[in-house]
Amino acid sequence: MNPILSSIIIVVSAALAGLLISLILGWLIERRHGERPLEIASYELHLKYLRMPFRLLLPAIALRIAFPWLAFAEDVMEIISHVLQVWIIFAIAFFARQLFVMVREMLLEEHPVDVEDNLQARRIMTQYRVIERIGVVLISVLAFGAILMTFEGVRQFGVSLLASAGIAGVVIGFAAQKSLGTLLAGVQIAVSQPIRLDDVVIVEGEWGKVEEITLTYVVVRVWDERRLIVPVTYFLDNPFQNWTYTSAQILGTVYLYTDYSVPVDAVRQELKDILDETDLWDGRAWGLVVTDSTERTMELRALVSAANSSKAWDLRCLVRERLIDFLQRKYPDSLPKVRLDPCADTT
Repeated sequence: MNPILSSIIIVVSAALAGLLISLILGWLIERRHGERPLEIASYELHLKYLRMPFRLLLPAIALRIAFPWLAFAEDVMEIISHVLQVWIIFAIAFFARQLFVMVREMLLEEHPVDVEDNLQARRIMTQYRVIERIGVVLISVLAFGAILMTFEGVRQFGVSLLASAGIAGVVIGFAAQKSLGTLLAGVQIAVSQPIRLDDVVIVEGEWGKVEEITLTYVVVRVWDERRLIVPVTYFLDNPFQNWTYTSAQILGTVYLYTDYSVPVDAVRQELKDILDETDLWDGRAWGLVVTDSTERTMELRALVSAANSSKAWDLRCLVRERLIDFLQRKYPDSLPKVRLDPCADTT
């Protein structure tokens, strides 16, 4: 047979063999899933994130194995060898990148964050998101560097560049001091976790939830759907409120200003009846006391508890509306008023 034709047949056969092996692996995973479902990661998860890396990597490996049997010209063989090196490096980097994504989905399946008690899940996902971003950056840099080093001209340039690496390192260190500090702050937040994903925080007077944490900034979703972009260093250098640091449970208060004639016990009983009728109250705490008094009004404070800040807000609004309605219907004379003494001297 013609050597060129036989080499082409070997190349095509090796590529098809690698592709066939990847398809067989997918079939084996599917069969395993059908016979014994996996507890953490399902077949769809494996197939979705590892199908393309395997289909890229296995044919390249098969072609590399078949490379000694090819009979092309020397310059063509060099081109094929170079293409295979770049192909394998890219496929390995892509495979490593997809592994990070697959592990993240496995963690989300085992520790869902869309449940009521998601403190542990948010802690795990916050740490893993930072680790994933660092890993992806390292993989990308290493893969790009490895691909560049396969080119002879770039390799020589890299060798000459190393001679001045000491001076360049000092210059870059001074120039990137702030950026490096920001990156280290992102790592510190991932480790110490003053904030986590989905935490309820008060930042710059804005109430919101932590939507995304990167190595350089944090995205806070404000209650009216605005996004507050905050540098990670802010959470290390400035005080802020974290309403879900240890638990999402929270206490809420409602203030009423009434006349001195209001029957406090009746208002207190009405508050208890309101709480018993709603699912927003978690049953932990409640109370109504007189917290202040002026020459014209008394200040009543209603204390209620809820499972999270969103329910606490709705509960406070409900209690305020119902208590005002109760006073209007039952004790209209107990609303704040100004008294005038007709006998007083007005001169």
